[in-house]
Amino acid sequence: MRTAAIIPAFDAERTVSEVVRSVARIWPQADGPPLVIDDGSHDDTARRAREAGAEVLSHRRNLGKGAALRTGLRAARDRGFACAVTIDADGQHPAEEALRLAQMDVDPRALVLGIRDLAAAGAPRANQASNRISNFWLSLFARRRLHDTQCGLRRYPVAEILALDPRDDGYAFEAEVVLLALRAGLLLEQVPIRVVYDRDDRTTHFHVVKDPARIIVRVFRTLAR
Repeated sequence: MRTAAIIPAFDAERTVSEVVRSVARIWPQADGPPLVIDDGSHDDTARRAREAGAEVLSHRRNLGKGAALRTGLRAARDRGFACAVTIDADGQHPAEEALRLAQMDVDPRALVLGIRDLAAAGAPRANQASNRISNFWLSLFARRRLHDTQCGLRRYPVAEILALDPRDDGYAFEAEVVLLALRAGLLLEQVPIRVVYDRDDRTTHFHVVKDPARIIVRVFRTLAR
């Protein structure tokens, strides 16, 4: 099963080189280089990713993480990949954990979610709180316990997810996909993963108040569909 490594990136010049190199070093050669989606960065993200060995697709302007993920999934589909593992560009996801998700012996049509232990990893308390809020609302509407609805380390079944027509351009894309997948009867696996939060160069564009609110709004819009 060919699995693409997709790295959405926005203004990530400080970390993207290391992320690309660590993934490329262990990813199966038959699956090609990591695919970085440069989401309209204002810095040297695209150049540094390319120099580190990635294939880079760039948006002319910043469209949002959801838009970057859609671009990556469509590119993976066009290249014949059955699955794609998404990895954040800020260095919080060890390459070994991404490869473990890629090689898990589960149905290739399943959506596999990485589950972080934010408290043990030393994540800021605001991030822990916003994640709990999102988990509560999505679990309520999904009628299933969801342990981490904001984690960017995931394995997507490419054709199946694109067929669901997820529409959100921002961080709520990842919540929307979960609801659409469950509604369509896709299998969903939740897998504990290790993450790294003690990096001085880590940059996040996730707003701990505004983005959870947007996620909840997207939940209602998805339910209305």
